[in-house]
Amino acid sequence: MTALHTPGHTSNHTCFALDDGTTRTLFTGDHVMGWSTTVVSPPDGDMNDYFESLRMVAGRDDDIAIPTHGVPIPNPQRFVRQLIAHREAREQQIVDAVRGGLTTIPGIVTTLYAAVRVELHKPAARSVLSHIVKLVDDGVLAHDGAGRPRLDGVYAAS
Repeated sequence: MTALHTPGHTSNHTCFALDDGTTRTLFTGDHVMGWSTTVVSPPDGDMNDYFESLRMVAGRDDDIAIPTHGVPIPNPQRFVRQLIAHREAREQQIVDAVRGGLTTIPGIVTTLYAAVRVELHKPAARSVLSHIVKLVDDGVLAHDGAGRPRLDGVYAAS
């Protein structure tokens, strides 16, 4: 069993790899889930770290991934590449929403997660915040205050 530091969901998140000589299994914890995307919640969760950790997992040669939540994932490389593409698309949707006049996280969440059960909007807002922190760090978005972006901040394109 080998421990793999996979920060992003939390700063100390770890996956565990097991090679029994027949099958290479990756126990993904909450890093990759079989039923939903992982919440990345600042300040401990970090979207930049999450993307890096996903790319590392996608580059491995595991036969199966076993998440803490959801069913086992055959062909984890393909699954994780799709997850990365989903996160990249979500990030672009956030940029487009801000450029289109949605300047607050509640407004962004209400629009982008309209088809998602409302009780999931609060964790979705945490992940949107994490994307916004990354986008501010990348110089793509700007925010209205000093310090780090916040759930109650106002955002604009840079």
